[in-house]
Amino acid sequence: MRKTLSRLLLLVAAGWLAAAAGPAWAAQGSAFSIGRLKYGGGGDWYGDKTSLKNLLAGVRDRLNIPIAADEEEVVAPLDEALFRHPFVFMAGHGNVKFTPAEVERMHAYLTRGGFLWCDDDYGIDASFRREMRRVLPEASFVELPFQHAVFHQKYDFPGGLPKIHEHDGGPARAFALFHEGRLVVLYTFDTDLGDGLEDEGVHPDPPEKREQALRMALDIVSYVLTN
Repeated sequence: MRKTLSRLLLLVAAGWLAAAAGPAWAAQGSAFSIGRLKYGGGGDWYGDKTSLKNLLAGVRDRLNIPIAADEEEVVAPLDEALFRHPFVFMAGHGNVKFTPAEVERMHAYLTRGGFLWCDDDYGIDASFRREMRRVLPEASFVELPFQHAVFHQKYDFPGGLPKIHEHDGGPARAFALFHEGRLVVLYTFDTDLGDGLEDEGVHPDPPEKREQALRMALDIVSYVLTN
């Protein structure tokens, strides 16, 4: 807990992103927040409607980290609000497309301290990878091994990502982009953690699957705030 709050305070003290000019973020003190990325290209960026609300509640109740709001804030790449959040989430089934200005802004966000979690809803893979090559051309996706620390935070996942939904018959896989040794983009593929985080009854996930999804998502938050 102390290390997590220290990471949050460090982000504040550093202005945490040069463009953050911090009244909104700094005013939150050590409170944690999530931005939902609104992207172009026609994909359904707005899916997983209740997922982040439930994740934020878990951050507050299980990780004992104060949260700035009960729900996420929707942010587009060119919004100044992007820089209020140390943690940004995106998901979908369809196309992702950034304008040249959005590519520059996402590059700045990620290389100056921000973090992006993309959860594949099945169908986003090709366009997401294409756009990340534009945003971070110097980095290549690497698959995280099961022993990576992101799988061993508050909860232990010795076999890596849990499989929440069946999409294409393959195993759940976690891919990452690094900048100067820091994990800046986590791409969870063929697992659909976001669907598992939704309110009960939105999807036909049994309680144990929903619990696995929440635990893994909390490990992601914990890792980001302590590394």
